[in-house]
Amino acid sequence: MKFLKEPAARATIVFVVIAVAMIVALWPRNGSSDDQASSPTSATESPTLPPVSDDEMRSLRADAALRSCPAGTGPAAPGSALTGVTVPCMQTGAPLDLGAATAGKPLVINMWAVWCLPCRKEMPLFDQFSQSAGERLNVLAVHAREGGDNQVFVLKFLAEVGVQVPVVTDPQGTIAKALGAPRIFPSTILVRADGTIAKVLPQVFYSEQQIADAVRENLGVDVAVAS
Repeated sequence: MKFLKEPAARATIVFVVIAVAMIVALWPRNGSSDDQASSPTSATESPTLPPVSDDEMRSLRADAALRSCPAGTGPAAPGSALTGVTVPCMQTGAPLDLGAATAGKPLVINMWAVWCLPCRKEMPLFDQFSQSAGERLNVLAVHAREGGDNQVFVLKFLAEVGVQVPVVTDPQGTIAKALGAPRIFPSTILVRADGTIAKVLPQVFYSEQQIADAVRENLGVDVAVAS
């Protein structure tokens, strides 16, 4: 059992245990199926993982292979909902001024969480849509406050699911508060280029085309996707 002494191995084991625990703790009690959006039933703090070194964090980020977070220079437009919101970018771990980084370009935000089973099915669609959209708009996956303070947990999940969509976490709930995001996961929030909110969609998408249709209807951006 020598492998249990290695921090990365211990983190992997704890990751599995935490995943099961959080799903049990936060799974909806209303009899909803895996394909329905879920909402946390109580405030849950993330369990503490063993210490992880800088080298191990770099390895986790390399395994996740996320695409870069938005890199606009801003500043955020007057009245932008995301003005002053700074959160961690999962690709680098560095703080990201979200209002400035996304200014001047329409933004699609997908609110998700590692304990949300419908999110696991939906996230690959947003990954594909992000690539289809190219430079026409920003697509960003935002991890919910519950579990968002545990970057190891989030990165391991993303590596397992195999999506590279840009990701930030919302450990203080500042993004959710700024956008008026519902306590339902997944949810999608469409933000205009001026930072104002065009539409809040507390639903699960089942195809890339459905996402493209919602973006065209609410943001006026036409993205061609594979049929």
